[in-house]
Amino acid sequence: MTSRRRFVQSVAAATLAAPLASAAEPVLGMIFPPANYPVPPEATLLYPHGVDFLAEGLDFKGMTIASYDEAVPRIVPAALKLKERGATAISIMGTSLTFYKGAAFNQELIDRVHHATGLPSTSMSNGIVDGLKVAGAKRVAVATAYTDVVNATLERFLKESGFEVVVIKGLNLIRATGAVTQEQLYDFSVASFSTAHQADALLVSCGGLKTIDLLVPLETKCKVPVVSSTPHALMNAVRLVGINPRVKGYGSVLAKA
Repeated sequence: MTSRRRFVQSVAAATLAAPLASAAEPVLGMIFPPANYPVPPEATLLYPHGVDFLAEGLDFKGMTIASYDEAVPRIVPAALKLKERGATAISIMGTSLTFYKGAAFNQELIDRVHHATGLPSTSMSNGIVDGLKVAGAKRVAVATAYTDVVNATLERFLKESGFEVVVIKGLNLIRATGAVTQEQLYDFSVASFSTAHQADALLVSCGGLKTIDLLVPLETKCKVPVVSSTPHALMNAVRLVGINPRVKGYGSVLAKA
């Protein structure tokens, strides 16, 4: 009887432990400005294990103040869709969409998503601030995809977040950031930094710009840490699901996150 009782107890213990052993990985839900936007390859490149990724788009019309105003009401519904699909945390993955009305509004958007879904939430603008803080930055040179109008709102946001903007230059794009080649973006970023005096970091801002392979070359050329929208937004967001964000091979900031 004793051996039978031990057997039953061991089976029961194994049954109770089984769900823990097979628990699903956490899921980071990401809200992107364009419609039908796929999970960016940077996500699984930087974090191939321990977290799954989902994406929802807002059918955003372009990088203008009017387009941001039109898209903002669709953020919470997109977050609720991501929760229905299994997201366990949410990031609003649009830099200009979240900084364009300042730091307080960025936080308000995050709070709206959190209150609607009950999930930990952040934004791409939080990601660039997080990256600059990890870099120890105070005086920042900024290269962007944006027009002067949008750049002015980014400069305000960065100042409200505790940084001095030494120089800010934009590519004057409203859409079609994918048309910018890696060589063009590298040259533009270097040229923007070269006009700054005593900047201690370079920020390349716009989630549509592909920067992951430029982080190390830009740091080598400019001799300062480089922060950019998508890689460092991912760094910031995976913390919400308990993933260590530190990754080597993609610049100094990710290496010490």
